[in-house]
Amino acid sequence: MSDSNQTLRAALETSDMLEIDGLHAFDFTLDAKGLLIEAMDGRANKRWSITPEQVDAAVYDQQLQSWTLTGDSSEHRLVCFSAVCASNDDDEEVLDEA
Repeated sequence: MSDSNQTLRAALETSDMLEIDGLHAFDFTLDAKGLLIEAMDGRANKRWSITPEQVDAAVYDQQLQSWTLTGDSSEHRLVCFSAVCASNDDDEEVLDEA
């Protein structure tokens, strides 16, 4: 993240994947109720529910390039990722041979 003044809420709005406590999570939602994250840990489905107040209170650690969230029972480390999209369109010109 280039802007250390950005909020976690803003970072989540542009993220396609998260890493929470070392687990990658593609299934997450952020709405008025807060942040809900689901990830698989082996065969176990793990869920995290973060309140809007906890999202707003998250602190970005520039050195670790991650967010620290303080939940009801523990602290969590969150990294936001944005996917890179590639185009299948060929940019090469097709030359007609006559």
